[in-house]
Amino acid sequence: MQAQPRNSPAPRLILASASPRRRELLGRVGIIPEAIAAADIDETPEAQELPRAYAQRMAREKALAVSGNGAHVLAGDTVVAVGRRILPKAEDVTTARACLQLLSGRRHHVLSAVAVKRPDGTLRERLSDTIVRFKALSTQEIEDYLAGGEWDGKAGGYAIQGSAEGLIAWISGSHSGVVGLPLFETRALLRSAGFALG
Repeated sequence: MQAQPRNSPAPRLILASASPRRRELLGRVGIIPEAIAAADIDETPEAQELPRAYAQRMAREKALAVSGNGAHVLAGDTVVAVGRRILPKAEDVTTARACLQLLSGRRHHVLSAVAVKRPDGTLRERLSDTIVRFKALSTQEIEDYLAGGEWDGKAGGYAIQGSAEGLIAWISGSHSGVVGLPLFETRALLRSAGFALG
């Protein structure tokens, strides 16, 4: 957990994620976590686990893995899925290329789950389901995108907040959910969990 300055008040909100994208998204709507605590959990999908259930389980387990100490704990997880198939986070260019080739010219779902653990330990959850369709990508377009490195560590091998947005034909749902945290659902969830929004 991020250290708190001496004599500082106890945190009201802990973000159970080290993702700078999630911190940036929260800041856009005036929500500033007082502490960051990346949850250390096994993120391996279970056998036959469907994408929606997997995203929800990951967000839930991340929230539960972080000690709140009287604060609300916010966690999220984003999954890119084609049908029943969960696409990996691209850790190498070969994986990223395979993801983009699969996504080329077709629709896919981006499932962004959010969980809030209240100070009393109870959980509240929401899920955003966004449909995204890439244009039919040429080999050169894929290679140009890969050369930029934006795919690194991204679910499905792309980051919508970067140059990939110029390759997306249409989107139906939450743009912020595709980035990594659906802001509408997150604000509603925090409010319903008793967290006072500014």
